Amino acid sequence: MTALKLETEGDRHVVVTRRFAASPEKVYRAHVEPDIIQQWMLGPDGWTMPVCISEARPGGQIRYEWSNGQGGGFHLTGEFVSLEPYRRIVHVERMHLPDPTPDNHVETIFEADGEGTLMTMRMTLPDEATRTMMLSTGMETGMEAGYVRLETLIGR
Repeated sequence: MTALKLETEGDRHVVVTRRFAASPEKVYRAHVEPDIIQQWMLGPDGWTMPVCISEARPGGQIRYEWSNGQGGGFHLTGEFVSLEPYRRIVHVERMHLPDPTPDNHVETIFEADGEGTLMTMRMTLPDEATRTMMLSTGMETGMEAGYVRLETLIGR
């Protein structure tokens, strides 16, 4: 529906917003159901997610493993803190590049917006240096590539 917007707040926060032409229920489910996640959360073209664990309950584990098909890749681990179906997800995640990054606390809110959904994801990082490192990885481009896939997938 619209490209993502990424903004920073203070020294430790990144806020991502994006509108989707789908219901909050569909967008929420696409963020917690492994079989759906593996179809869209791939980053740039050519990458796959051969491992996707998403135990959508408080305390449930998260593990995503990405591969570029040429022997390269990385993974993410985390835990769900709380979930309000179709409205809000709070989780903690860390990237392994190969060493784990400091914890990223993420709150994602899904709000009905006309015929679609406004998703707002607020990331809280431990310090400005971690935020700067994360933003320097080109995450915005990879995230939008995934969201374009998601839009196509759930807009059917």
